[in-house]
Amino acid sequence: MTTTTLHPGKDGAGVVQRTVLPGGLRVVTETMPTVRSVAVGMWVGIGSRDEASEHTGATHFLEHLLFKGTPTRDALEISAAIEGIGGEINAFTAKEYTCYYARVLDEDLPLAIDVLADVVTSSLVTAEDVESERGVILEEIAMHDDDPSDVVHEQFSAELYGDTPIGRPILGSVESINRLSRERIAEYYQSYYQPPHTVISVSGNVTHERVVELVAAAYQRAGALGGDAAPALPRLSGPGASPRSGVRVVDRPTEQANLVLGTTAFSRTDDRRFALGVLNAALGGGMSSRLFQEIREKRGLAYSAYSYTAQYADTGQFGIYVGCLPAKVDDVLKICREEIARVVAESISEEEIGRGKGQMRGGLVLGLEDTGSRMSRIGKSELVYDTLMPVDEVLARIDAVTPDEIDAVAQEILSQPMTLAVIGPYGDKDFSAFVA
Repeated sequence: MTTTTLHPGKDGAGVVQRTVLPGGLRVVTETMPTVRSVAVGMWVGIGSRDEASEHTGATHFLEHLLFKGTPTRDALEISAAIEGIGGEINAFTAKEYTCYYARVLDEDLPLAIDVLADVVTSSLVTAEDVESERGVILEEIAMHDDDPSDVVHEQFSAELYGDTPIGRPILGSVESINRLSRERIAEYYQSYYQPPHTVISVSGNVTHERVVELVAAAYQRAGALGGDAAPALPRLSGPGASPRSGVRVVDRPTEQANLVLGTTAFSRTDDRRFALGVLNAALGGGMSSRLFQEIREKRGLAYSAYSYTAQYADTGQFGIYVGCLPAKVDDVLKICREEIARVVAESISEEEIGRGKGQMRGGLVLGLEDTGSRMSRIGKSELVYDTLMPVDEVLARIDAVTPDEIDAVAQEILSQPMTLAVIGPYGDKDFSAFVA
């Protein structure tokens, strides 16, 4: 067992420590002695992009199944144990990881760790539970499909990345969920839900030594601690994705059109992500951004208009989302292309750079005001990065972004071929002019 200090903190607060237990299980903690709560996350480095074709949808399916029962607790006992003390327990699945988490009073930390460890290590994954939850997931897919503002992002990723694991929906499809057998899901669970792929992160009024003691005891009870395995290395590379110029139109009789226009961008470890973040903030990151001002404030063409970035191990996305009346979609797309072209030709002003940096700095710091967000930061960092960058260093990297760096990023990202996804009553309407 080895313990290291990742960040010394200040005045006894913000100390981040890391211990590797036998078998490669990692525990990271951040002390917040002035609060009365703790957030516990169990991160598994497996996401939907890891699924082979025969396992499509299995990652998210498991997220549901792990709450159905273990040898010591049924589904009601799992939820009641945490809710009965005023806490919350839940989970989420992403493209590259899955997280099971709880937030409780500091005095209830032992129970939270015990319940989450039980769920993650000892799920029964019974045939009965698989069939029961299959129906729940199909309902979730149906609910998701009824919201075009969600579906358009999914369709954009599918067009941007093609028929690849990273381009497929996290939930899977109706066909893939109906095809999954109990044996396939259990095989996936047993293969990937192992200590080397797992990180336990805890933030709040805790001591690192106590957390390590509780985690070791819980995993020992489950027979999941021990061995010579080392922690799995973070996923820092992969096949990547080439820019694609494509259009995907989903014809629906909706009252509002939903569109995403964008392209591939930088991976999560690319140093240029800071310059892209500032550029994104200026172009469409808030109410003072160019796109919001031009599309909504000046012309009243849409209620919602924004741009965003997303990063993965080997690639990323830059996208512009707008929801507008179907008759206005051509005008909206024309403005989007004009603003993109203007940024490429002229870059952005010093004033916009200042606002963009301020938006990034404020979003980072304000987003770390509670135990849950800090737990997520240290857990995700341990899982997907090769180091934990201190907050002060992140802020310094944002401040250090130069106009020349922003201009270079604009030239590289916004000059690429574009991909467009549109949902609305358009039949076979040709949108190809907007991605040329």
